[in-house]
Amino acid sequence: MTAPSQIRLYEVGPRDGLQNEEKLVPTEVKIRLIERLVAAGLRKIEATSFVSPKWVPQMADNAQVMAGISNLSGVDFSVLTPNLTGYEAAVSAGAKEVAIFGAASESFSQKNINCSISESLERFEAVMDRAKAENIAVRGYVSCVVACPYEGAIDPQIVADVAAKMIHMGCYEISLGDTIGAGTPKDIRQLLTAAGARVPLSKLALHCHDTYGQALANILAGIEMGISVIDSAVGGLGGCPYASGASGNVATEDVLYMLNGMGIKTGVDLDKIIEAAWYISDFLGRVPASKVAVALQKNR
Repeated sequence: MTAPSQIRLYEVGPRDGLQNEEKLVPTEVKIRLIERLVAAGLRKIEATSFVSPKWVPQMADNAQVMAGISNLSGVDFSVLTPNLTGYEAAVSAGAKEVAIFGAASESFSQKNINCSISESLERFEAVMDRAKAENIAVRGYVSCVVACPYEGAIDPQIVADVAAKMIHMGCYEISLGDTIGAGTPKDIRQLLTAAGARVPLSKLALHCHDTYGQALANILAGIEMGISVIDSAVGGLGGCPYASGASGNVATEDVLYMLNGMGIKTGVDLDKIIEAAWYISDFLGRVPASKVAVALQKNR
């Protein structure tokens, strides 16, 4: 297949990227970051999550963040909602799109959300029913689509089955996450061959981690197979909790640089993304986990 002429970048930095940071990021810094991402041209941004602050204290200001970005128009802000309680809180805070989080690994599902894959899908039914009734868009995540930190390699057919069930439940799109970043282009092609047989490629996104330095190669493999939605995090925010010291999410600016070089349209301004990457990285007290942000830093 030939690569799509246009790619939608789905920015996950403000939520997935920041949630495991030890340094507490103030609400106003999160809002300023999101404003910069919007100014750069991103139109799909995962803003926060409505989970218990006991488990994810970094996201305890979720309602305040939503209030602070409520004046930004033309952007779809998604929030993670693990259950009906989180969903109700998210909608009360003004969310128009939510995300549910599943896995293709039984061990990961048990350790992460304390239930089996089938039980997790049953839990999501209540969220999906409410979302349909209230016209709230739902995006689905499937983690460990290539490998699991507990089980090793994952059968692509299991991923395809979970993704198909989430689409059948009503998710408009499924993000396939290589959670530990162990995949290679061959793995991605096998994954998308299996998943694409059950779910249209137009309803699939890739969420690659760069733990082993394979993210851009894997994204390119996905694009060449027809994937047109890529998850990324500004500045490469987000480490990999299963590999000490390893990088996590692929950097938005690294993906954007590659796409620009391929002549693929995104509607996103690279210079402004780099500015946003340095803004949040300066606050966190480190350089961005991104080759492009470092190579193209200006006036620093």
